[in-house]
Amino acid sequence: MTTADEIRAPVRLEGKFKAMMVCFVLGLGSLVAWNSMLTIGDYYYQLFPKKYHPSRVLTLVYQPFALGTMAILAYKESKSNTRKRNLFGYTLFFASTFLVLILDVATSGKGGLGAFIGLCVLSACFGVADAHVQGGMVGDLSFMCPEFLQSFFAGLAASGALASALRIVTKAAFEKSHNGLRKGAMLFLAMSTFFEFLCILLYAFVFPKLPIVKYYRSKAASEGSKTVSADLAAAGIQTAANNGDEDDVKPQERLSNKQLFLENIDYAIDLFLIYVLTLSIFPGFLYENTGSHGLGSWYAPVLIATYNVWDLISRYIPLVESLKMESRKGLMIAILARFLVIPAFYFTAKYGDKGWMILLTSLLGVSNGYLTVCVITVAPKGYRGPEQNALGNLLVLCLISGIFAGVALDWLWLIGKKEGF
Repeated sequence: MTTADEIRAPVRLEGKFKAMMVCFVLGLGSLVAWNSMLTIGDYYYQLFPKKYHPSRVLTLVYQPFALGTMAILAYKESKSNTRKRNLFGYTLFFASTFLVLILDVATSGKGGLGAFIGLCVLSACFGVADAHVQGGMVGDLSFMCPEFLQSFFAGLAASGALASALRIVTKAAFEKSHNGLRKGAMLFLAMSTFFEFLCILLYAFVFPKLPIVKYYRSKAASEGSKTVSADLAAAGIQTAANNGDEDDVKPQERLSNKQLFLENIDYAIDLFLIYVLTLSIFPGFLYENTGSHGLGSWYAPVLIATYNVWDLISRYIPLVESLKMESRKGLMIAILARFLVIPAFYFTAKYGDKGWMILLTSLLGVSNGYLTVCVITVAPKGYRGPEQNALGNLLVLCLISGIFAGVALDWLWLIGKKEGF
């Protein structure tokens, strides 16, 4: 067994690139299941009556469970076992995605109210899993190097881009066959289930044993973090906490969650506003309020794919230091300026053609990805391990709060459409 002190001794930090790749896959697994549900929205709109508003309702069910669970986990962050938390989240993602497949098979793809309620229950499970994984991973990576956070958030965006690309391929492949949409959706969900299983294996057996990850977790443990004990034990590293000698662990002063929140309230507002705007438009508005134009049934999938691809690309821009925005005032101004796209989307949907709508959707994706990574990587700087972990959880709570508010506001587009505005 290796001791934490030995790991903290000056050593060559090997495995950084491999860790970044693993973080990317773990980020992808954090949302690929949910993005699969959103991306096969065209199948659900065929399967269920349009009055059910599948895309909007499933998202609205998902978010309260994600927000409520995240609020509880953020409050109890300092006492949680990060390893158990993340493994539970990925396992729940895997089980829920598999059950979506089973539900479709059991009902023979015939839809109905019972099947829709079942989907809503599984959507709630996705929300619980998201809160466990996203908050746990961001908190864990916040006391490591910023590139790990960037890779994880790039993986989040890649899940959407991958889902959209696969959806377009499967839609094209099965479009003219009998039950083509269903066959494509089933293949899609099967691949998502595989990705979730892969994430369980990577987090359980690969990530904790990388030298650079062991170094950062040992450093966090030396600064008083108790959340990393189980992961260090899995990597074969002894600490006083995982040896059961908690009396030997000297408590260290750290800022409370309230102090951390107040010191970073502008970053919290930034993330809230980013996702309020994004989710008030994506995906519900793009599915139901943009018409069909010349692309017919391809229009919504193309818009969703456009958003996801640009969201992914933009998350790599901050890796270029000269292009990374770190000014707190600059970030706030840029985020507030994004709200100008709301009237732009409204008038484009009413009077514009598909070219302008694709351009606006691209702008929405670029700004969402770039600003998210800038905020999430800059905020933890200057704090110690336990504080960075706590701040990561608080920022994810604000992000999910913004998503919830955005989803609720998205219904205003639907009300406006019914009223003829």
